[in-house]
Amino acid sequence: MEVDSLFPDQALWIGSDHPFDLHEAYLRFRSPDGFSLGQMPQQAELRITADSRYRLWINGQFVTRGPARCYPRHQSVDRLDVRSHLWPGRNVIAVQVYQPGYSHFAYVHRGAAGLLLSLYADGQPVLVTDAEWRVSRDPSFAEQVPRVSIYGAGVEIRDMSLSEPWQQPGYDAGDWAKARVVAEVGGYPWLQLEPRALPLLREERQPLTLVEGRCGPVGQRHPDAHITLDANWRAARPASFSPDPDGRFPLRLGRHETASLLFDLGQDHTCAGEAEVRGAGGAETVAISYHEKIRDGQLVISDPGTYCRVRMTDVYHLRQGDQLLEPFTLRGGRYLLFQITGPTGPDFAIRPLARVSVYPLALSKPLELHDPELADIVALCERTFVACLQDGFVDSTWRESSQWLGDALPQALIMSSVSDDLRPLRRVIDMAAQGAYPDGVLPSVLPGEVHAYVIVDYNFIWVELLELYLRLSQDAVFVQGMWPTLVKMLDRFHRDRDEQGLLHSQPGRRLFLDWAPVSRNEPNAIYNLHYLLALQTAAHLGGRLGDLTQADRWQARAAALQAAARTAFWRDGRWYDDLDGATFSQLAAALALLTGSTLPEEEEALLDAIAQRSLDDDDSYRPGTMVLASPFMHHYIFEALRQGGRDDQVIEIIRRRWGRWTKAGYPTAWENWNVDFPDGSQCHAFSAHPRYHLAAIAQRRTCEGRWSP
Repeated sequence: MEVDSLFPDQALWIGSDHPFDLHEAYLRFRSPDGFSLGQMPQQAELRITADSRYRLWINGQFVTRGPARCYPRHQSVDRLDVRSHLWPGRNVIAVQVYQPGYSHFAYVHRGAAGLLLSLYADGQPVLVTDAEWRVSRDPSFAEQVPRVSIYGAGVEIRDMSLSEPWQQPGYDAGDWAKARVVAEVGGYPWLQLEPRALPLLREERQPLTLVEGRCGPVGQRHPDAHITLDANWRAARPASFSPDPDGRFPLRLGRHETASLLFDLGQDHTCAGEAEVRGAGGAETVAISYHEKIRDGQLVISDPGTYCRVRMTDVYHLRQGDQLLEPFTLRGGRYLLFQITGPTGPDFAIRPLARVSVYPLALSKPLELHDPELADIVALCERTFVACLQDGFVDSTWRESSQWLGDALPQALIMSSVSDDLRPLRRVIDMAAQGAYPDGVLPSVLPGEVHAYVIVDYNFIWVELLELYLRLSQDAVFVQGMWPTLVKMLDRFHRDRDEQGLLHSQPGRRLFLDWAPVSRNEPNAIYNLHYLLALQTAAHLGGRLGDLTQADRWQARAAALQAAARTAFWRDGRWYDDLDGATFSQLAAALALLTGSTLPEEEEALLDAIAQRSLDDDDSYRPGTMVLASPFMHHYIFEALRQGGRDDQVIEIIRRRWGRWTKAGYPTAWENWNVDFPDGSQCHAFSAHPRYHLAAIAQRRTCEGRWSP
């Protein structure tokens, strides 16, 4: 279906009757009362999108949430088979739309909130959003709330006494306002409508295991509910709680008394903590909080005073009677903390629940190993990767859930080793091009306008992603469509050279290099060698696609840069990270090998040094020694070792370094060798790349007749 025909001409973007319901606004929409179906259609498809996110109910039944993360000028549209939710006669479609009123790491705000929907029955539109719909701002959600972190939107604080069953068919919305028309189809800011590029996510119930209970007085009261939760947890003493056969916990709490129930999901998930409440007296408060780590037997509760400002705690002030507590926005983590503050009603009981979000991935390329240690590592990597596969390649489930351009390379390689699904790879390439700055530099967070986090070296990884996609798909048409973006971006970086021909980073933009104690002085070897790899990769692409003029230009630039880099950074058998030789790193040496910047007689010594550093169990940096690469950048370490015929050493490094986590019982891969720093993540997708490297080694050895899985 053509994009232009996704919606009929009569469909309109609609919003709140007040045009400035834009800050932490939860808008409720209901279809016109007169909407009915004379008979059941053979086919029924709902097409829906919203800015920023929606939740959909049909005839009182929850259907799904969306849309996928996108730039508003390339708005993603979901197409849903909804026949099973409809019935003959009057039907009610109810949609809740959340608008934070600001951009974050998964959304770009353009000063508007809206809903666009059409229902097709047997191919004909029978319902569209227009001025006949009813709208109301949900008063149960507090408007003045802090953000969950520097990366995300607002926490949810709800007054359940103001909550209504507005999704149900029998609800009377007669006093709601008529919806305001915000824009026509194709109007600003939603200039283009595009079918969802990735599959819809499934939501499944996940079992919870109670790991700790506490009870005690209310601790420090603080305007920040997350700080209050932390104080209550610390002030409480261990307590034993037992559920009834239905999983409900009867609680009897006095005024200013709390009970806390800590549950384990078994591993990180993108998830929602929910609760069924029975017999509330109306004075209770329930906080549902998300966490990732237990260290030395103690739950690690994030401190919102640190850099990332993580406060992943939602709060519900209960009404009398029974009620279901569920958030609008999915969160993430491994541990869910339910904290109840009294006084409770005499019959109060709570049943904690968890719902997880799952990408419908078929692991069609299993890697079965007889070596139990390696098999455990493969399983760890697969769990990490799958947990971070959502409406794109997200970096982690807990702290950020952001799609980073650089992280996408190891994630795409892992994906290629487990499945033939290329959609997330294609999507991240496309979104980076859609978000390009006027000077040609690509964004690092997709979608996003996170100017402080425009990582210049991630632009080079985009070139590698483009080559990977062409290699896996043979889709030259798509890559040719990216060609103007590639040319403009590389031309922009070409302007950053100094008089020696070495590249410098761009003021105001971020130089990442590696999450390791490498020198960041400029000119920098890692930065220049990574740029060199991008130029060489682009020249290869130019040859593949027949653009020999560009290929020759890039090859000439690469040759000049290679000579300048070797003169500046290579001496005494080392690739130093800067001109003064402050540090020399695994990553610089690996990139030198991968770009052919070393002489043949130098390669074995470099490979030996790289391998020996990874095989050294000491992670710390000692002056005068090679800097250990992070788990993320060990991807390039493994690429260099494998290119040099060192497969056995790659396997041994994986066994030692990733085996630490499996032997200690961790289910997922960490973002760095040590994550004791504030908000360090124990589930980070870019660290799961050993799944790809082990599969590549297995494939090569199988072809050579040397591999027996």
